[in-house]
Amino acid sequence: MNISTPGPTVRPYQSYVYAYPHKTAYRPLAERPALRELWAAEPKDALSLYLHIPFCEVRCGFCNLFTRIGAPEGLVTAYLDALERQAGAVREALGEDARFAAAAFGGGTPTFLEAAELERLCDIAEKGMGADLAAVPLSVEASPATATADRLAVLAGRGTTRLSLGVQSFVDAEARSAVRPQRRAEVEAALARIREAGIPVLNIDLIYGIDGQTEDTWRHSLDAALAWRPEELYLYPLYVRPLTGLGRKEARAPEAQWDAEWDERRLRLYRSGRDHLLAHGYEQVSMRMFRAPGAPATGGEDHACQTDGMVGLGCGARSYTSALHYSFDYAVDMREIRGIVDDYVSRPAADFARAEHGRWMTGDEARRRHLLQSVLQAEGMEHAEYRARFGTDPAEDFPAELARFAERGWLDPDAAPGRLRLSPEGLAHSDALGPELFSPAVRAAMAAYDLK
Repeated sequence: MNISTPGPTVRPYQSYVYAYPHKTAYRPLAERPALRELWAAEPKDALSLYLHIPFCEVRCGFCNLFTRIGAPEGLVTAYLDALERQAGAVREALGEDARFAAAAFGGGTPTFLEAAELERLCDIAEKGMGADLAAVPLSVEASPATATADRLAVLAGRGTTRLSLGVQSFVDAEARSAVRPQRRAEVEAALARIREAGIPVLNIDLIYGIDGQTEDTWRHSLDAALAWRPEELYLYPLYVRPLTGLGRKEARAPEAQWDAEWDERRLRLYRSGRDHLLAHGYEQVSMRMFRAPGAPATGGEDHACQTDGMVGLGCGARSYTSALHYSFDYAVDMREIRGIVDDYVSRPAADFARAEHGRWMTGDEARRRHLLQSVLQAEGMEHAEYRARFGTDPAEDFPAELARFAERGWLDPDAAPGRLRLSPEGLAHSDALGPELFSPAVRAAMAAYDLK
C-alpha cells in the first residue's frame, strides 16, 4: 500500500480509505484493556453491530479481505460457537443499556453459511447481543453462487433490508481475468432470486480497470446491472495488492511497477460509469456509491463514522470506541488467516472480554478521521458540525492540506457558505485525497507493518 505524499503528478489510485486508521496501523495491546472499562462512558443508545464471517467458496484475485477458502468439517459450527461466546462476553461488557440502531453481516461471504447456520447467526445477533433485526436496518453481503433461495428466505424473514451482491463484471472473460469464478447466467439467476425474495434494497458491486476491459464492455456491465433497477450501485476501481492472487501474478511480471496508463484508463472508466449512472437518475453519494432516485436509506450507505459506537464480532471485525479502535490480528496470506481463525475458535469466553489489537485515538487522529470520512461523502461536511465536536475549524487544523486540495481543484468553490465539499474531480481523486490526511504516526505504523 503506497501512502506517500504525491508529487507534482498525483497518482489517483493510492489507497481505498474505508476506515481510518487502517488495520495495518494497529498493534498488539500489551495492557489488554477490559471492554467493560472501554465502553463504560461511551454513548450506547444507538450502536452499530457488525458480525464477520471469514469464509468464501473461492478467493477473488483482487481480494485482500480477511477470509479463507472453504471450511473443513465442523469449522463453521466451531466458529459460530466462538461467535456466541464472544457475544456473551461483549454484551456483558456493554451493559443492559446498550441499544443497536443498525446491523450488518459481512466477510468473507456471510451467505457461505447454510440456511440453518444463517438462522443461528441471526439468533446470535438478536438473543446474544440484543439487536432487534426486524426493527433496524440490516445489510448482508452475498455472492452469486451462495445467494440461494433457502438462504435468501432466511435473510428476508429475519428482516434484512439490504443485500449487496458482488458481481464485479457481467462479462465472463472479465470475471475470469479478475479470478471471479462465475458466469453471467449464474449472476442473472441470483439476481432473480434476490428480487423474488423481496429484500427492499439490492446493491450490485462492479469493478473497473480489469485487464481487457474497454469502455464498451464497461458500459455493457453497467447496462446489465441497470436492467435489474438496483436501489444502489457501487463502482470500485481494481486494485492489485500484495499477497492477493493478482498481486502474486504481477510480482512475477518482468517490470511490476506503477502503470500511469492503467491509472488513466481507470479514471476514464470511472468518469464514464459515473456519467452513465447520473444520466439514469442515480445520485452520487461518494466516489463509489450511487443511489437510485427514491431508494430508501437502509444503513448500507458509505459510513462517515464521525461518531463511534461500532461493535464488531468475529475474528475479522473491528470495533470503535472514542478512545480505542480494536480488533483481532490481521493477515492477507491464506496460511496466516487459517491460523488466526483456528486461534479464534479455540478461545474461551473470558478471552473475549478484553481488547487485543488496536490503536489508541488521540485528539488529532479523531479530527483526521472525522474530516477524512466526512469530506469523502459527496454532500461534504458542515464546518459548524466539526466545530461543535472539536472546538476548532478544519481550516485551522489542516491549512496545508486544504490549501493543496483547493489548488488542485479538488474542492467545490460553489459549495454553500460553511460547507466543505469536494468538486467532481475531487471525488474522482478520493483515493489520493484520503491518504494525504493520514497522520505521520499512522503512515509510519502502516509502512512498518509486516504484511503477512
